[in-house]
Amino acid sequence: MVEIVRTAIEDRKGEDIAVLDLGGRTIVADTFVIASGRSNVQTRAIADAITERVRENGYGIARTEGYADGGWILIDLGSVVVHVFTPENRTFYNLERLWGATAEARARTS
Repeated sequence: MVEIVRTAIEDRKGEDIAVLDLGGRTIVADTFVIASGRSNVQTRAIADAITERVRENGYGIARTEGYADGGWILIDLGSVVVHVFTPENRTFYNLERLWGATAEARARTS
């Protein structure tokens, strides 16, 4: 699934693709895929490519949020959750730091 998503993002010229392994850290998903588009129009195009590619490969989509705004689009694929941001929103929400800090804190307490 991650490779399907990554290919779709790359096909629409998405940038700064990050894959976060969340296995055992949350019940939300096993993996986050995070990418950036340069504008709301591009984030929507990336989201469209992801949903199209996922469906072509026989997978379902649980839900999509934020598409109308385009600044942060979340695509829930079950065990994989995709976040497509504009650069400003990605910097503001900084999910890599948030989830990295959580993993680091858990490692210290284990």
